[in-house]
Amino acid sequence: MLKVKRLLQDFRKLIRYIPIFWGVLILLGCKESDKTEEVISQIAMDVELLRFDREFARTTSTQLPQLQLKYPYIFPEHYPDSVWVAKLTDTLQTALSEEVAHTFGNFKKEAQELKSLFQHITYYFPAFVAPKVITLTSDVRYKDRVILADTLLLLGLDNYLGKDHRFYQGIPRYIAARLAKQYLISDVAGAFAQKAIPYPKDRSFLSRMVYYGKILYCKDLWLPSLSDAQKIRYTPAELEWAQANEEQIWRYFVEREVLYSTDSKLDRRFLDPAPFSKFGLELDNESPGRLGQYMGWQMVRAFMEKNEVDLKQLLALPADEILKQSNYKPRK
Repeated sequence: MLKVKRLLQDFRKLIRYIPIFWGVLILLGCKESDKTEEVISQIAMDVELLRFDREFARTTSTQLPQLQLKYPYIFPEHYPDSVWVAKLTDTLQTALSEEVAHTFGNFKKEAQELKSLFQHITYYFPAFVAPKVITLTSDVRYKDRVILADTLLLLGLDNYLGKDHRFYQGIPRYIAARLAKQYLISDVAGAFAQKAIPYPKDRSFLSRMVYYGKILYCKDLWLPSLSDAQKIRYTPAELEWAQANEEQIWRYFVEREVLYSTDSKLDRRFLDPAPFSKFGLELDNESPGRLGQYMGWQMVRAFMEKNEVDLKQLLALPADEILKQSNYKPRK
């Protein structure tokens, strides 16, 4: 009896130290993260940024040939000069340029974010070469708001004027909600991640979930100061909904046996941009779209917490191996 009592006393003493133990682990993790960020911040990086949108707004018809020589990749040969001359005085083009100038100003903050992003990518991919960055207006072609082509990165700034902007009145609300400048750097990081991650040949829903999860995990590493909502391009309320219902979403996927399904309709229901995800339940209208991407992200995060692999190794792993080794359990 005395021995049991002594064991209980020892156990109570041990319990007192558990919060301290976890506190030390968290502190060590933060210090390691701070050390990594310090190394990344020292990486030499010159961002070549050209404000084509501003230059075009100040150009006259007589100066246009000089601009065409400077930016040949922006002036396709099949468009006659008359198109560009007319555009110089077009009222919509003028309004777009003015609104971009009002929203972004000197673009200094965004330029610093691009530099930091390129430094982070270089840390994980030392062979990375930063592209030349060109800002422009694109007549609100929001599907092509970020174009990454070899050594060029084209940014259509008129696609980031804010969800309630008058230029977006004819655009579906769930799309317009993402046309704000707080999502610009997230879109840029996503474009680079897509270049680094081959689209899965395996046609299973799980493979495509994990593909998007890898893209989002790249943003975790490359954009550490960005909120999770910005990374996945959700509103804060949409992210809260996904977090609060993570267990129910996972149970639905498991019970309906959709993880290894090759039904392409699952993409439209849970992966593609949409006003909401389509479970066929009453909660559909409350849900954000692209919940399959969110769940793939949580799987990849769980895997990386439990396995010591670098980013390149992660990106090469098949989805089913990531799922098995992640021991993923949704938050309740």
